[in-house]
Amino acid sequence: MSETDRRTPGSRAKRILSSLFVQVLIAAAIGIAVGHFWPDFGSALKPIGDGFIRLIKMAIAPLIFCVVVVGICKAGDMRSVGRIGLKALIYFEVVTTAALALGLVAGNVLQPGAGLDIDPATLDATAVTEKTHGEQMPGPAEFVLHMIPESAVAAFAENELLQVLLFAVLFAAGLLHVGITRAPQVFAFIDQTGEIIFKIIGYVMRLAPIAVFGSMAYLIGEYGLSSLNTYAKLIAACYGAALLFCLLLGVLLRAFTGLSLLRFLRYTREEFALAVGTASSEAVMPRIMEKLERAGCRKEAVGLVVPTGYSFNLDGASIYLSLATLFMAQAVGVDLTVGQQITVILVLVLTSKGMAGVPGSAFIALSATASAVGVIPVAAVALMLGADRFMDTMRVVTNLLGNCVATFIVSKWDGAFDRERARAVLAAEVPTTPAPDSAKL
Repeated sequence: MSETDRRTPGSRAKRILSSLFVQVLIAAAIGIAVGHFWPDFGSALKPIGDGFIRLIKMAIAPLIFCVVVVGICKAGDMRSVGRIGLKALIYFEVVTTAALALGLVAGNVLQPGAGLDIDPATLDATAVTEKTHGEQMPGPAEFVLHMIPESAVAAFAENELLQVLLFAVLFAAGLLHVGITRAPQVFAFIDQTGEIIFKIIGYVMRLAPIAVFGSMAYLIGEYGLSSLNTYAKLIAACYGAALLFCLLLGVLLRAFTGLSLLRFLRYTREEFALAVGTASSEAVMPRIMEKLERAGCRKEAVGLVVPTGYSFNLDGASIYLSLATLFMAQAVGVDLTVGQQITVILVLVLTSKGMAGVPGSAFIALSATASAVGVIPVAAVALMLGADRFMDTMRVVTNLLGNCVATFIVSKWDGAFDRERARAVLAAEVPTTPAPDSAKL
């Protein structure tokens, strides 16, 4: 195509409409309109979004296995796995605790539940039980044991990412001990399987706009735009705190790596738009892992930090849980002391780590926190039933961004980061293709 043709309005419009980011935004707008004007029809479209997320999830476990095994084997050093894992856990603990504290500060300053004067006796606690399906948050011992699969097949079949990650690390250790030169077919098979999985994900991603349309139509059709008014102050407090936290993540990213958060968001705008549209950060995990590797993070760091972060680094959920706890207390007229608020943080530090994969995990964590503090009626958790769904965007974006920043920082901390390549990729100075030494999966 000539330069003149490329500049024609029709050609420009075609290029814009071919962008996944634009397609997702258009699909979201149409979905909102359908859900608003035809709520019953919108509510019936939930399976569309759910089906897309299932298509992505079916590839996540084998992808993580391939990425981690290939990354560790190419690095050729098991000690780096321990270093990266330890540094990631330290980072996760510090940052999620800061997120919990920020939520409490926002709750104390903005007082989102003040003046509601709700009588706990009027709340239906059974609705929370229905939401959680009777599940309970695992204790520390159960959580650790749950990371160990009863069988390797079960870990993949049940999509237990931490179990798959553990098996992948052990498999890579065994392969390194045997020697890649003695088992070249095994390594080549895993390497090439990873490439095939990425191709599969590429096919599935073509359905992303349809999935976003279905998800947004269901959200608005089921809950309605008017529901936003009831919890406006709480929603504003959560989103405001999350925005401040994201700005702090940008400062951390600049301080540790010298990278611009805005340029990174531009680089990953399609993934973030899709995560918002489907209300699922797992839906973009494969693409985010690929882009982080392209942006200079080594394969083994990406393969270890990102999946672990989905269980240990839930920054958005942490902000929401601490702020929601204060909202419940204020709504029923309970004034929490400083000591009780410290108890809230300590309890949530533990319960927030076991949230991934547990049905109604936010309500279980809030119930456990209310019981531990002792002065908040557990029935007050029912207040969050109407607001929880509208927090998904905040949680998804903050969790996803937190894990991306964590990958950059931990990679830099462990010497597994190519800063010059990252700057070039984010500035669009080089094609966004994998680095020669880490491209093939």
